[in-house]
Amino acid sequence: MGIIDAKDLRKYFPVKRTSFAGHKWLKAVDGISFSIKDGTVFALVGESGSGKSTVARLVLRLMPPTSGQILYQGKDIQHFKGDSLLEFRKAAQIVFQDPFASLNPRMTVFSTISEPLKIHKLAGKSEMKDEVIRILGSVGLQADVLSRYPHEFSGGQRQRVCIARALAVSPKVIVADEPLSALDVSIQAQILNILQELQKKSHISFLFISHDLRVVQYFSDEIAVMYLGKIVEHAKTDDLFSRPLHPYTTELLSSAPKIRPDGKKREILKGDVPSPIDIPPGCPFHPRCPRRFDPCDRVIPELKEMRDRFVSCHLY
Repeated sequence: MGIIDAKDLRKYFPVKRTSFAGHKWLKAVDGISFSIKDGTVFALVGESGSGKSTVARLVLRLMPPTSGQILYQGKDIQHFKGDSLLEFRKAAQIVFQDPFASLNPRMTVFSTISEPLKIHKLAGKSEMKDEVIRILGSVGLQADVLSRYPHEFSGGQRQRVCIARALAVSPKVIVADEPLSALDVSIQAQILNILQELQKKSHISFLFISHDLRVVQYFSDEIAVMYLGKIVEHAKTDDLFSRPLHPYTTELLSSAPKIRPDGKKREILKGDVPSPIDIPPGCPFHPRCPRRFDPCDRVIPELKEMRDRFVSCHLY
């Protein structure tokens, strides 16, 4: 059991096709299970539309699941009310993709960081300023930013403020939903180093969501690869990068930008992700899979446990 456990999690959204047709379902998350161990970084990777951000919102109880459970320290978060819900909100924080959109433009840095401290009664008036300065220092910001507003910062500085806000309540879990994708590459490295240092120092667990495989390889302990709402491969980071098994994982890794001494061009994953409203029968990846064979277009493969991982493919 981990600090966060997802069990057979599903989230379907109703979609009305025409005035004469009934509702169809957009299957954003379709029966996934995973566990985030205490003090580790669990990464979700996959193309846009695979359901990663929906998982983030389910884990934080920002939306209810269609079925399945999210357990926090063994307890179903859907049953939390009153003090138990407030304690969960304190324990689980989020860092969003867009640091500008996730900050109130009318609130100073001091107001932004001190607000969660007031809500959870973690600091009194006399010690509030010193506590905010301490929190800002942990992400590399100085006291001279206290009275400034979000529009006065660069993207990297705004993301530091967002991280500081998440850290203010000493969370046990941080959900980082594409926290680097809106930043320049040079700034991404700085923010990633801050996250890694904080994770090691504070023993915080992370659900890290990204489509950037280089970042995930550097930061995560375990990786789950998602495709059309399902986990197709789940392994320790080193195992997955050294020996990917699922054809989708292999294609993702081969299409990632990298320097190739042999001069070969990187492979591009062919085709588009099918609509989550009309998921193909059988294996959802089979229309794009270079290794498909007879049962792939008819039978949905189970997620099977192998020696060092889980994989959902008829090849195994």
